Order: sequence, then structure tokens, then C-alpha cells
Amino acid sequence: MPVARPGIEMKRERPILAVPLAPGREQADPVVQLQAGPAVRTTLGLNFAGVGYGDYGFTPNAAPPDTNGAVGATQYVQWVNESLAVFDKSSGAIVKGPVAGNTLFANLGGACASNNDGDPIVQYDKAANRWVLTQFSVSTTPYLQCVAVSQTSDATGAYNLYAFSYGTTQFPDYPKLGVWGDAYYITYNIFNNGQTFGGAKLCAFDRAKMLAGAAATQQCFQLSTSYGGVLPVDLDGATAPPAGAPAPFINFGTNSLNLWRFHTDWTTPANSTLSGPLNVAVAAFTPACSGGTCIAQPGTSNQLDSLADRLMYRFAYRNGTTASAAETAVVNHSVKVSGNKRSQVAGVRWYQLGNLTSGSPTVLQQGTFAPDGNSRWMGSIAMDKAGNIALGYTVSSGSVYPSMAITGRAPTDAPGTMQAESVLLGGTGSQTGNLHRWGDYSAMTVDPVDNCTFYFTTEYLKASGSFNWSTRIASFKLPGCI
Repeated sequence: MPVARPGIEMKRERPILAVPLAPGREQADPVVQLQAGPAVRTTLGLNFAGVGYGDYGFTPNAAPPDTNGAVGATQYVQWVNESLAVFDKSSGAIVKGPVAGNTLFANLGGACASNNDGDPIVQYDKAANRWVLTQFSVSTTPYLQCVAVSQTSDATGAYNLYAFSYGTTQFPDYPKLGVWGDAYYITYNIFNNGQTFGGAKLCAFDRAKMLAGAAATQQCFQLSTSYGGVLPVDLDGATAPPAGAPAPFINFGTNSLNLWRFHTDWTTPANSTLSGPLNVAVAAFTPACSGGTCIAQPGTSNQLDSLADRLMYRFAYRNGTTASAAETAVVNHSVKVSGNKRSQVAGVRWYQLGNLTSGSPTVLQQGTFAPDGNSRWMGSIAMDKAGNIALGYTVSSGSVYPSMAITGRAPTDAPGTMQAESVLLGGTGSQTGNLHRWGDYSAMTVDPVDNCTFYFTTEYLKASGSFNWSTRIASFKLPGCI
């Protein structure tokens, strides 16, 4: 999304470039969960301030924060627009930062070093024990994706640095990166000249070369304007995908999910293939707010953006987790809770899928979490090694300030249901000043050491206002994972 030129100090709302949605009528949601299950028997861990207003000397100059983060071997890295910080994951103590994101690329030079344009993603490559940090450079052309791969598991150490170009026409909006065995896969919503939707772009970066610090290339496939908001697969857990398995990608259509499989051949790039989409029918849904703005807050008529025109990051994959499927993945998006008295409420639709890399993809279970009259949106979802699923999101209404909350489920719970909600941090302010943008994404990740502890980060406000957002980082475990 367009940003101000470097060197200009101004507060700015980063506009959303919307993904076109197919027209459709409002539909009743047949899998909506209007009552929560029993209380989540959550074991809470850390709960500490992330980068935000008044914390660690930081003052926001843009909104939304695009809150993202990941947990590694000993650290937690969080990146917001437009600064990052490193924390000790056992204590929450800050180790480094906040520092401007483009300082990562000082040794690379060029636009990645001079432009600090945001849309950041933090990943931890669990198999290699390396950090993968990325943001785009779009305030000058050519448009670039700037990628830093750590040389060790220490996020404060040295990095291998890369800039991948998309030319002067294809504005690569909303980059989302996933880790797979043969590549780092990334997706974009392409807007030609920053204005006209050109379809999703799916790319692969040469992971082996980047881990070695060698020159690396990318391979890309451009989809038509029929498809946007595509997410790449992201590997969790100690078990690798099946040998030679292609990387799955996903988006949603009308009452369906679409799945692609990307096979990359680094030896003979002409042999790389993208197959699909395979259409997977799901329970009927209507995107929240018709994809736009309608989330209520206390004490103001100002409403928040649902970002319901796309799936929410991550598309989190595990192999060998459940008895019902060798490989599974979870993903979520925001939907309208239709066909009942809560019809103006947004809920989180979530899916657990099987047969991701071969055969016909299946929906193992699905549900829409909407246990009361509050809206829930901006979710992120993941699964631990025991098959517990954790879902984090923001909850808000005309009487509830935007707050940080989670729910979860055990493998033995009734299919399609989540347990009772747990509020990790209650907000104490509404976003005002005609500022509608909220979040863009949050992050639920799983500790790669114990494969049990979830870490969730998102935004909230300490007091009503604009450009005064804060963020929080919290950890917790669900029962049965040891």
C-alpha cells in the first residue's frame, strides 16, 4: 500500500488496497457457534508490551501497525510499521530495539536500506534455526521485496540480505511469506501502477542459497484477476512434509476454498509447475462488512475495517499430528454472523484441512466462532503437536473496547467447536479521528522447542485516539501438550 516518501515525518493512514469480491447475497451460516464450550483450561505464560505507543520510547507515525511476530529458539521477534524489536522469550525482556526495519538492510544498500515502507513479516525457519525477516520497498521503483535471513538462531546477529524485484508496474501489496522445505514461498496482491488489481502473484525464493548466503533467484506464477488474497503454506512442527511435496497455497471463493500446489525445480526452472486451483466446498458464508468497514467500538461512531476480503495469516501446516489425517493445516477469515439476531456481528470462520499436498483436499472440520453479540476479527490460528488448536483475534462492540482474546479446542472436543473465550488484555480505548484501519494481520506462532507453547501478538489502544496504538505479546499452553 502506498506510503510517504522517506524523510517526511507525518502521521498517515496506510490505505487498504481491497481484493475484489464476487457479488453475492447474504447467506445464513450453518456452522456458526453461538455459544462457547467449556472454559479453556489455558496455562498462561508471559504477557508483556510489544512495540507501541509509550513503550520502549516508541511513537507510531502510521496506522495500522501490521502487527507481526514469531518465536524462535530463545527469542521472540516482533515487527510493526515501521520498527522491530527482539525480546527474550523466557522473560519478555527487550534485547534489541525498537529499531527501524530498514536498518536490517544497511549492508545491502540501495532502496531496501533507504526505504522503510513496512508491511513486515517475521518468520522463524524451524528446520534451519534461522530468522527470516522481510518487508517491501515501494516508495521508489523498481518495487522490491527485501529479505533478511539470519546466519544463526540469534536475531541480533548477522544476516544474509536480498532484494527481489517486481519491476516498475506491479505494485506487490500485502506480502505474506511461508517456510517450506525447498523454498521460502511468498504471495502478493498485485496492483498495476498501484491502482488496478492484477491478481495474486505466487513466488518462491531459493531457500538453500539464502541459508548459505549465496546469490539467490526467485520463480513466480501470476494468477488472473479472479484470484486475490492467496496465502502460502507455512510449516510448523518437527516432521517435514512428504519428500518432494509441492507447497500448497490457498484463498477463498464463494462458499469454497481454492487450493494450488507449487512445485519448484531449482535445477531446471522451466520444470517448475503450479497446479490448481482445486475447489473445496465449505459451509456457506458472507464476508464480514462485505469485506469492508463495520466493526463497532464504544463511545464513537467511527468503525473499524474488517479486512474480510481475504484469508488471515497464517496458513499453518503440520505433518503427523492427528490420527484422522497425516497432514493438516488450519486457516481463518472474518465472516458476517448471518441468519439470526446477531446479523451485524463479525465472527471468525476457521477450518482444519487435510490432503494438502496430494489427492483431493478435504475439510476435516470448520466452524464460525461468535458466542455473543461482540464482533471478532483479525484472527490468527495455529496447532500444537498434540493437535490442540489455538485461535487469537480482536474482540469489540459498542460496549467493549477492542481487546486481545483467544479461544482454543482439544482434539476430543465436538467437531467445529471452540471452548470459552479468554481475554488476554482488555483494551481501554477506541480508535477515533476517522481512522478506520486496524491490524492488517496478527500472529499466532508455536514455540519450535517444545512445540506446545503458543505466542500471540496483536494491537489494542490504551486510550481513545488516533495513531496511538499499542501492541501486546502473550504466551500460553493448552492441556495435553507436554
